[in-house]
Amino acid sequence: MHVLQLGPYPPPEGGVSRNMLAIRDKLVAEGHTCSIIATTRGSAVAADDAVFRPKKLLEFLRLLRSINCDILHLHVGGDVTSRVMALVLACTAAGNGKKILSIHSGAFPLSKAAVQAKPRSFRSHIFKRYDRIIVSNEAIESVFHRYGVAPQNVRMIMPYVLGEPDEDATIPEQYSRFYIEHSPVLLSVGGLEPDYDPLFQIDSMKKILAQFPNAGLMLVGDGSMRSEVEKAVIASGYAERICVAGNVEHATTLHLIRDADVFVRTTLFDGDSISIREALFLGTPVVATDNGMRPRAVSLFEIGNIDEFTSAVRAACGSEPQGRVHESGSNSNIAEIMTLYGEVL
Repeated sequence: MHVLQLGPYPPPEGGVSRNMLAIRDKLVAEGHTCSIIATTRGSAVAADDAVFRPKKLLEFLRLLRSINCDILHLHVGGDVTSRVMALVLACTAAGNGKKILSIHSGAFPLSKAAVQAKPRSFRSHIFKRYDRIIVSNEAIESVFHRYGVAPQNVRMIMPYVLGEPDEDATIPEQYSRFYIEHSPVLLSVGGLEPDYDPLFQIDSMKKILAQFPNAGLMLVGDGSMRSEVEKAVIASGYAERICVAGNVEHATTLHLIRDADVFVRTTLFDGDSISIREALFLGTPVVATDNGMRPRAVSLFEIGNIDEFTSAVRAACGSEPQGRVHESGSNSNIAEIMTLYGEVL
């Protein structure tokens, strides 16, 4: 079996790309073939990785037509914009094999297009061209039912695999030193993009430092706001308390999550965050914006409310270490994908 996956490919790493890599590892372990077409820009990878990074539309379409796969699996994260829908359509029009679409964005049901979903719309016509659609929660499933997609063609499979940090992974000295020199350590894993509200985290440190003078904040991830964030850190007056780590390998990130005192997730638009699931699994207290779909054991605060945020952080820092939140069937999710592949074939 040859599976062609399309979606964001690291660097940088994210929840969608980690799901794709887990699927690829499982396919290879079982003797199958997996190729990947990256739909986001990133640095080059080795040629033998069977990863393609088309730079232009015509190059992308030629790849779709030329790769003779049994299954084409498209992964979509974030908002399903008109541009994303063009990609969804192109895969069914130019790609080979059976078609599977995974929608990773838990916030998709809140979008205008999803709220107005109708069974005879143009989007409905496109979605119905897929043999299966994979969703991560009931709200997304409901959207596709309103689009008129047959219930048996919509499958709910959580897009994550939880595991222990690799003890052989090397932690860069500047990160381990930051953890040693600061307590408590707040860790944010996301991106330096507006949706992750990094300036809110920097502003909030003023109140957190009033309570915990030796506290530190580390931001993992990069993005379009890198320059703005760095300027805000310098202007804050407590730059030595904030580490803008940028993109970090996932193996290292798991260590940082496990060893942090509090994992923070401040977002303006968010779905089911895999990094939150990882933090809970590793026993790290989580403070996150309330998006209506957070897992249990997460301390919630209203978007933009610094008082609620700092109060939740103080409570998390003063609490006893919590037990792990065991996600039912979390490590069988990739096996479900394999079963689905066999089903459509």
